[in-house]
Amino acid sequence: MKLYSLLAVAIVSLVSLVGVFTLSINEERLRKNIFFFVSLAVGALLGDAFIHIIPEAFESGISSVTLSILIIAGILIFFVIEKFLHWHHHGEDAQDNHIHPVGRLILVSDGVHNLIDGLIIGASFMVSLPVGIATTIAVILHEIPQEIGDFGVLIHSGYSKKKALWLNFISALFAIGGVLLSFVLKESIESFASYALPIAAGGFIYIAMADLIPELNKNKNSRQSIFQIFAVILGVLAMLALVMLE
Repeated sequence: MKLYSLLAVAIVSLVSLVGVFTLSINEERLRKNIFFFVSLAVGALLGDAFIHIIPEAFESGISSVTLSILIIAGILIFFVIEKFLHWHHHGEDAQDNHIHPVGRLILVSDGVHNLIDGLIIGASFMVSLPVGIATTIAVILHEIPQEIGDFGVLIHSGYSKKKALWLNFISALFAIGGVLLSFVLKESIESFASYALPIAAGGFIYIAMADLIPELNKNKNSRQSIFQIFAVILGVLAMLALVMLE
């Protein structure tokens, strides 16, 4: 499973870089289609949380009350992290530097997020191959619009395209560190995964419901709204299809 975990984070990193390259080459076209990727990510995140991670956690023997608390904890953890980032950013708004502080905040938060993604992917593959694949797909679908958005923020913050691309690549490498950490915890990885995955499920639910869906609601175009609903369903169906592999 170690090879699968390393391959998964390598693909996640490469897909993120492909998204950045695509943005730098054809920014206008991607801006028109970004809501499709966001919608796909919503379906994949919710599908992974409710179809794969939570049922798998039930099978691990954790009580329903403990599982529910861990899911809520995951939602609250991501809520607190996002609040902290907003507070930190607001506190530095008065600074007038060449590189806007939000650019550095994006790099720090994205690096930590990639580290957690790598840890979750490693833990998921320790549970089973289908769960690992499902989690990897959900992470990939979430990373595409996120990395495109991060790249745009870095450019807006004052970084050149080459430097923004390089910094995004460095940030993506933190996912490998997360997987390596999961290898170190291998003796207790099953117990760790039993508790970490419900928290991750809560995080996925928070990201989909609190961050991504509000972005989709900003688009009032009826035709694009239909495509959004279709993409969300497609993301869920992709997670459902992986159940057939089990």
